[in-house]
Amino acid sequence: MDLDQSPTHSGDSSGYCRTNSETSGFSEQLTDDFNSCSSETNSPLCWPATARSPFRPTLSRFGAIRRDHKVQKEDELNDQKLTDLELEMMKERFSKLLLGEDMSGSGKGVSTAVTVSNAITNLYVSVFGQHQRLEPLFPDKKRTWKREMACLLSVCDYIVEFVPASQNLQNRLSMEMMITQPRSDIDINLPALIKLDALLIEILDSFQETEFWYDEQGSMSGNLRTKSFQGVPQPQRKEDKWWLPIPCVPAGGLSETAKKHLRQKRDSANQIYKAAMAINSSILSDMTIPHSYIASLPKSGRTSVGDTIYRYMISTSKFLPEYLLDCLNISSEHEALELADRIEASMFTWRQKACSNDPKSSWETVKEHMEGNKNVVLAERAEILLFALKQRFPELAQTTLDTSKIQYNKDVGQAILESYSRVLEGLAFNIVSWIEDVLFVDKSMANQQDEC
Repeated sequence: MDLDQSPTHSGDSSGYCRTNSETSGFSEQLTDDFNSCSSETNSPLCWPATARSPFRPTLSRFGAIRRDHKVQKEDELNDQKLTDLELEMMKERFSKLLLGEDMSGSGKGVSTAVTVSNAITNLYVSVFGQHQRLEPLFPDKKRTWKREMACLLSVCDYIVEFVPASQNLQNRLSMEMMITQPRSDIDINLPALIKLDALLIEILDSFQETEFWYDEQGSMSGNLRTKSFQGVPQPQRKEDKWWLPIPCVPAGGLSETAKKHLRQKRDSANQIYKAAMAINSSILSDMTIPHSYIASLPKSGRTSVGDTIYRYMISTSKFLPEYLLDCLNISSEHEALELADRIEASMFTWRQKACSNDPKSSWETVKEHMEGNKNVVLAERAEILLFALKQRFPELAQTTLDTSKIQYNKDVGQAILESYSRVLEGLAFNIVSWIEDVLFVDKSMANQQDEC
């Protein structure tokens, strides 16, 4: 209802009384009836049935006040119930964090770092798991995400490192002392991730009113949908995601303003996706490689990567990873993930052989001092090939090495940064895919009109 048309009530009693035109017809009757009653019997029983009590406005106000108090108390009780329920939920989740997801309490649960990582992942699934279209989050979902993420990220406030600092005393002497400051990786990456999180929520909120809509009926149509955004032209989307809603546009297509808005948000989400992916890759590279993974590496990198790839990597003077991937003709993401595991295993096998003479040195130091070494060259080319493969398949699942790092990680700070960047990377990727789908449907509609 428009505010200009809503009824207004002034502060005085006139808002609660009849107008003069409504009471003029009863004036004479009221006078006779009141005169016929004595002062002792001048009660509501003597008032005429068709008249209104002169005390009714006051009584109505008192009744409204009572009703307001009653509603207020009911609201307070409901709020208290919601607060108690949320408190119990937070207690339960905090207990699971302390128990390491081992409800028996026997101490056989996973590490705290893995538990926090799983908590962030599960929170993302519960909030965004059913969100599959370009529209704002439900308010309760948004509140849940912000509140619980703030609680999980608050752990980083207590992850600090000691650094030397000088303090001037009153006698003008300087004294060296150790002070605490946020750990460098958290101090750099966490504010950036929080900013990326806010930008993604803002992008979803910008689709409050849209010219397109979604059709829940039917499965994906190969004529209407493109494959998920992969940074390069890709074939049309397969039927592997038939459950996603189908975007629809008007018969005349989207307006130029709507298409411009979609392109701007797509570019923004794409930049966020690249930033989150870069942070995630950086955190994973800093994680310690588990001993179980090192023990599982093959003795020969050639055995792991295969003869075909090995011959190309060692025979050519100018290594072209894109040409090699085209020759391999990878048909599915499952094959791509299997190839990524093999390339990664061979890369670390060659690194181990290159570092065998000086195992305590870092890989960067070994590369600098052993430039041109066969194992160093093969390891570098394997790294380039793996990067190109991930660029071609950006929705690729985590490799065996990444999964092992997350599973055996003991650093809580790294666990928070890795899981937070991973879920933001997934959300940004989904937003880009949804926008690409809408733009493709609009383009298909325009092509159909041109043909007609």
